[in-house]
Amino acid sequence: MKGVLFTAVLILSVATTACTQQPQQLTDPQAVSSIRYSNDSPSKTIEIQNVTYEVAGPGIPGRPKDEMLVLRKKSATKQVVDEVGAEASTTVEAWPLGTDFKDKPVYSIMTSGVDPVTLNGEIVVISRGLEDVEWWSVYKIGTGEPLFDTYVPVARSSISREIRTMRYVGLEVPPDGATDARLNAANVIAVLTYASAERVLREALITNDDTKAAQIMRSYFDATRTVDFDGKRIRITIRENYPSTAKAVTIDVPVTNDDLELRRSLTPAGIHLTAWKR
Repeated sequence: MKGVLFTAVLILSVATTACTQQPQQLTDPQAVSSIRYSNDSPSKTIEIQNVTYEVAGPGIPGRPKDEMLVLRKKSATKQVVDEVGAEASTTVEAWPLGTDFKDKPVYSIMTSGVDPVTLNGEIVVISRGLEDVEWWSVYKIGTGEPLFDTYVPVARSSISREIRTMRYVGLEVPPDGATDARLNAANVIAVLTYASAERVLREALITNDDTKAAQIMRSYFDATRTVDFDGKRIRITIRENYPSTAKAVTIDVPVTNDDLELRRSLTPAGIHLTAWKR
């Protein structure tokens, strides 16, 4: 009987302890979004701060297999009404799920731009075009390291039907006076980037023997560029803007064995793709 009584007391004690345990709760004192409108003459300004959260993982490239990350994405913008462009900054920080936000984050991405989004739980894409020209910066979601820049929306596809193996494609159109002097050559159009979530796998320099046409094709205002990718082929289309009536230029690049087959690319006469390294 004493043994039975002891067992009953022990069970009651364990049940009581379980009932008094509280689930872990984490709160973030920086979780504040706001908007401020100033009507001070002669300018009217709108200031917006947004804070959002996202959980990524498991299976994040560059992180432990079962780890999940909490991303805190903060964007702050300031715009003068009736003026083109805006001031904007974005910060993306990451912590292992369950970590106190007071602890140092795994990484912090801080840059000018807006609208930080994640793709496939593998990369972070931030819109950098704050005025007339749209462009994006791509970062590794596991480490926050830069991956590549692109002047077209990131194209993505799996290169395998059996196992999802995502690859990402971008097209960088160098500005006048690019830091890399090689990109200032008169025949340069753009740099094609083919990447995994962890590293750039291949880059190709696109050039045109007709330097006058090359300058139009790389112009932010005289031409429009699109990139499509289906896992087997990358198609780049460059079309001159109105009032030009020139036909679109199309470049097809096969993707085989997880690499660009530059020699088998289909291009108009005078346009070339060559391997490129920064």
